[in-house]
Amino acid sequence: MTADARCLIALRNISSAYGEQLALHDVSLRIDSDQLTGIVGPSGSGKTTLLRTLLGSVRPVAGRIERSKDVAMSYVPQLETVNWNFPITVFECVLMARRQQRVRPWPTRSEREDVMAVLRRLSIEELAGRHIRALSGGQQQRMFVARALLRKPDLLLLDEPTSGVDVNTRHDMLHMLNELNAEGLAVVLTTHDLNGIAAHLPNLVCLNRSVIASGSPAEVITPDVLERTFGARMEVLEHLGIPVVIDEAPVRWREVG
Repeated sequence: MTADARCLIALRNISSAYGEQLALHDVSLRIDSDQLTGIVGPSGSGKTTLLRTLLGSVRPVAGRIERSKDVAMSYVPQLETVNWNFPITVFECVLMARRQQRVRPWPTRSEREDVMAVLRRLSIEELAGRHIRALSGGQQQRMFVARALLRKPDLLLLDEPTSGVDVNTRHDMLHMLNELNAEGLAVVLTTHDLNGIAAHLPNLVCLNRSVIASGSPAEVITPDVLERTFGARMEVLEHLGIPVVIDEAPVRWREVG
């Protein structure tokens, strides 16, 4: 149990492995109750493993985890891992997140009301009867966030919530997560989107099996940190006070004659 009341969970020098393959090495990370944090890094850097370590579904091989008493967490997986042909509606999918200790298999009136309340909260109440296959990418993400919220978590963990969606959906997701955080929900998400998502988050962690850097976007999105994280040199410019990442230095034109 953590000593600080604001701290929901803290990782202390955590290492995790799959067989002999080390996924995380000596990772220390603290998540507070008012935090909105993005985890950025290349494929294979341990981002998903870090989320699952926070959740408790991956047991570290070294280090320790400190959790506040009775902290509740919910996890939203990558959309690519979902079987969208499964014959289920939005309402039924969200309902499946209800607690497992039950006497009757069918939902109670209170459970139905709870499901509709979270759908309403995320502005997808009208989709309750729609098959999950018939949803847009943004609607699919909102449905899984609603499913996660049904458990009334203190901490929401999302794995690449903006992967494969268009610009408008990406901004819509970021706006929704900011609103949930403002209402008192701690949020941690992984993302590879440095400009569209990471640059707009208040806290960032650059990860490549170990924590390379953590802090605000201005502190973390720098050429040196990005090169150590992604293994490639990137140029960072500033636009309206926000860092903008490009893959290579811009061409500088000179006047001829």
